[in-house]
Amino acid sequence: MNLQQVKQRFGIIGNHPGLNRALEVAMQVAPTDISVLVTGESGTGKEIIPQVIHQLSSRKHGEYIAVNCGAIPEGTIDSELFGHEKGSFTGAAGTRKGYFEVADGGTIFLDEVAELPMQTQVRLLRVLETGEYIRVGSSKPLKTNVRVVAATNENMMQAIRKGKFREDLLYRLSTVPIQLPALRERKGDVHLLFRKFANDFGEKYRMPPIRLTDDAVVVLENYSWPGNIRQLKNIVEQISVIEENRDVDAHKLVSYLPAEQETLPGTISTNSKDDFSERELMYKFLFDMKNDLNELKKLVYELAQSNGEVHLDQDQTAMLNKLYKTMSPIDEGHMLQPGTSYSPEVTSSRDVYSGSEVEDVEEHEEVEESLSLEDREKELIKKALEKHRGKRKYAARELGISERTLYRKIKEYDLN
Repeated sequence: MNLQQVKQRFGIIGNHPGLNRALEVAMQVAPTDISVLVTGESGTGKEIIPQVIHQLSSRKHGEYIAVNCGAIPEGTIDSELFGHEKGSFTGAAGTRKGYFEVADGGTIFLDEVAELPMQTQVRLLRVLETGEYIRVGSSKPLKTNVRVVAATNENMMQAIRKGKFREDLLYRLSTVPIQLPALRERKGDVHLLFRKFANDFGEKYRMPPIRLTDDAVVVLENYSWPGNIRQLKNIVEQISVIEENRDVDAHKLVSYLPAEQETLPGTISTNSKDDFSERELMYKFLFDMKNDLNELKKLVYELAQSNGEVHLDQDQTAMLNKLYKTMSPIDEGHMLQPGTSYSPEVTSSRDVYSGSEVEDVEEHEEVEESLSLEDREKELIKKALEKHRGKRKYAARELGISERTLYRKIKEYDLN
């Protein structure tokens, strides 16, 4: 069976090289009993790969069982996979066969395998290495001959570093890894999928299929599709049911697409999860520092054009005061005021602040400013707390982080 025949048999739409490569690898490993790990973002259609592998293997007449590991409670997953003996736990009224016993001679698809508890991972590793397992509440090992195909949308190396997944199990599962591309990488396939879903829903709801205008096709192909094929299918179904006009233009299509959120340096997300808050705080600091540097460059240019002296406006005054305060603490009485004439020839910080002439200039040692992000983070938090008189709620809002993260940072930097 060639690639095109496999696509037709399993209803796979698209010609992206990444998709074709994934299917070719699945076809090559199908006749073997090698364990396969399918990776890719949620909604990319990972569940189709184990079906292809099972149907093209010698096990195609055996059982095929798909298990969503994330949907089974931690307390019962061992019983579901490996079975249990009567009376092994409360509610165990009789002996029960697990999936590995039922699927003997067939294939088990473990979806969301990264959600397995650590204890279950140990049991699964033993099945993969020896073909043996033990029912819950028993001491007698049983044999099984099962092909295991797993799938996940998580970064497995990151899960290992966090202690969430066993490294030896990952290498045992991913004897052959298969990566499915995200829909945003398959621009040439998006319209093909749209038309397939439109025809399917047209038949289902007994109405003409929806069609896209040329400008709508451009929007469709350039959208990021964070939910991948699953999201595309849902949107096609919405439009098919709601719209009376079967020709959909760009304006109408956009009304069904969730707004894309770009994450740029300096853009503070409304997401308050601790995993992102520290990075956002650093972005905020770097963005503010870039603005200050741009203002400083502008001021230096004006100084050069005005023979060494410039009349400071309110914004420039605030920027210089902020810069001087960062470099060396000053009191409010020595702050620059709008309208001050500033010259780079003034060498004493006191004279810059007061605007007086220089009579005696004391030599002082230049102290190199700290470039540590930790110091800058501490300084930003300190300033936010001072600005809002210790009110953490408003300080956290100013910094673009959660109150919980701010409280942790205050304790970490001993800012009480």
